[in-house]
Amino acid sequence: MSANFEYDSDSYRRVLDGDRRGVNIYSRCGNPSEYAFDDQMALIANADACLATASGMAAIATLLFGMLKAGDHIVSDWTTYSSTHEFFDHRFTDFGVTTTFVDTSKLSEVAMAIRPNTKIIYFETITNPAMKVVDVEVLVALAHSRGIAVVCDNTFASPYIFRPHDWGVDFVVESATKWIGGHSDALGGTITMKTSLFPTDFIETIRWSTLTKLGGALSPFNAWLLLRGIQTLHVRMDQACKSAIVLARFLEGHPKVHRVWYPGLESHPQHTIAARQIPRFGAMLTFEIATENEAVKVLDSLELCTFGASLGGVRTTTQVPSTMAFLDVPHEDKARMNIRDGMCRVSVGIEDPQDIVSDFEEALSKI
Repeated sequence: MSANFEYDSDSYRRVLDGDRRGVNIYSRCGNPSEYAFDDQMALIANADACLATASGMAAIATLLFGMLKAGDHIVSDWTTYSSTHEFFDHRFTDFGVTTTFVDTSKLSEVAMAIRPNTKIIYFETITNPAMKVVDVEVLVALAHSRGIAVVCDNTFASPYIFRPHDWGVDFVVESATKWIGGHSDALGGTITMKTSLFPTDFIETIRWSTLTKLGGALSPFNAWLLLRGIQTLHVRMDQACKSAIVLARFLEGHPKVHRVWYPGLESHPQHTIAARQIPRFGAMLTFEIATENEAVKVLDSLELCTFGASLGGVRTTTQVPSTMAFLDVPHEDKARMNIRDGMCRVSVGIEDPQDIVSDFEEALSKI
């Protein structure tokens, strides 16, 4: 839990010689717990390197500020996490970086949006909250044929459900706060890299050129908590995925539910792609009822499951994305993202699936 470290002559000379990897200087620059977490994340993600950050958004900002400069261009899916979308659409423009938003499940749209100054194609493996699944293999092939890097947010899946690097993705960002930590008690983010487009030491380069300058370092204690989370990732995800399909099928058959978005359902528009890429289908789902007021009433009536902002914990957690995570996104942008007022997003936890179903059944009876 130290913020400062005592030098020895060897580490002092290494720093002077420009070799700072693994040297403990000051916790904003790295610390032993963070390095251990980096190694574990790189291993489970099948990556060549990992850089941990203070949050998922710190991972996105650190990576993109490390990769891009004024005049560069991004092609991004319309449906990304609200803070990501706002960062691309508003904050990044202040630095001369522009973004074209498309539906990345339509390759023709992606191809038409590419410009000579396009440096990144960005998407989420399972989109938040519409649960869209992109054909990663064809998207990567298009990007790499143009010399463009592919960056993927894998938060909704986790490396246990899907490993984007196995499909050719260059950089993967995750909010480790979610499934990696798994207990809703530690903030963290990760950037992993496996690519031939950048030097092998690129992750260490952005540690020193960007992360230490922006200050988004992961604390030693949170690194320790996230390392603890990795130990149970497989058992938590196995149970959550099994429960998610049970809940999704129940909701799909409920008369008050208009529609369910879950990659494991045959009704999902990219079910065939999902079955090939993410056969466990994940533990996130979204369902729609008539109005926002009814959505709030249902989620507020839950007893076992909780009504809250985050996701990826051991407890089933729900929210109304239109007026919670995406509150500040303009209505017309939410429409393009397929975010509707009556949508309820569910992060399925590790409770008994029949208990989860019973909780939702009782809550739905209140409308």
